[in-house]
Amino acid sequence: MSAIVLESVSKHWGETRALDAISFRVEPSSFAVLLGPSGCGKSTTLRLIAGLDTPTAGRIRIGERDVTALPPAQRGLAMVFQSYALFPHLTVAENIVFGLKVRKVAAAGREARLARVAELLGLAPLLARKPSQLSGGQQQRVALGRALIAEQPVCLMDEPLSNLDAQLRGEMRREIRALQQRLGITMVYVTHDQTEAMTMADRVVLLRDGRIEQVGSPDELYGTPATLFAAGFMGAPPMNLLRLERRGAAWHFAGTEARAPWDGAAEEVTLGVRPEDMDVAGDGPLPAAVESVEYHGADSIVAARAGAQPFLVRMPRHARLAPGQHIRVTWTPDHQHLFNTRTGARLAP
Repeated sequence: MSAIVLESVSKHWGETRALDAISFRVEPSSFAVLLGPSGCGKSTTLRLIAGLDTPTAGRIRIGERDVTALPPAQRGLAMVFQSYALFPHLTVAENIVFGLKVRKVAAAGREARLARVAELLGLAPLLARKPSQLSGGQQQRVALGRALIAEQPVCLMDEPLSNLDAQLRGEMRREIRALQQRLGITMVYVTHDQTEAMTMADRVVLLRDGRIEQVGSPDELYGTPATLFAAGFMGAPPMNLLRLERRGAAWHFAGTEARAPWDGAAEEVTLGVRPEDMDVAGDGPLPAAVESVEYHGADSIVAARAGAQPFLVRMPRHARLAPGQHIRVTWTPDHQHLFNTRTGARLAP
């Protein structure tokens, strides 16, 4: 199978720098996710790998080949777009084999591949239907089938689930991941949804403003975020980030008289704790006032405020707290993260 390597790849349009010297590697047969907010450069990166755009600088390798200047057809990859891009006048079967027909694959070979892909994706009963007769999830399977039937070692996916409802997205996440593992495809998947990244990826490339913020496994990005941005982006709800201020020899939570459980030396510090790592306890170091409680069934999300700083606490089941109630919040030292407020860089514990 094919690894994908980007070496100092940049993409500029005049003064606009969509990508700025990014480098990363996708291992063969692995599932990599390009993650980040809108405008961060993730779709541009995918288009450069696909050959739909040309980099301003840098090199792209797929397998042992430098494909930087090669057209898409010579790169040995398939792509699934955000829009399903199905031909409305063709049947499901005709849509899936369309690319093979263009490449003049023999009819017998097309039929054999179609049968395999239709069985794999559960599309066999739908092959005679037109796209207008399919649900959103079924149309997405057809688009995926059109990519898989090419039998390429690399598959690129550009936010393929964004048009589906929440339940279908969950089902398709599991199906796509299972297919990738079963077939051993090297897959690069673009999304702005960190839940998709957490549940599907072997490796996440987190982008921000055309630069790489952090590369690692979902567990690494979630458990040891390298920057303030990574800490605030990963997680649902995201990490609480509380600014500290130094008064004399002690650190306090900004806007309060409460002392922070940290005594390191730095100029500007932000302390991060995930909502699920916080708890309400009478001897907690952080005094706060409850603003609201959202009951989700399995847990509750308590929105509170310490001074002017809002934060969230995830509590099991139904939290019996009321707006305006004063509480104290605690956590263990191994669950707190410290960052330089000015640079965003992670500080040593």
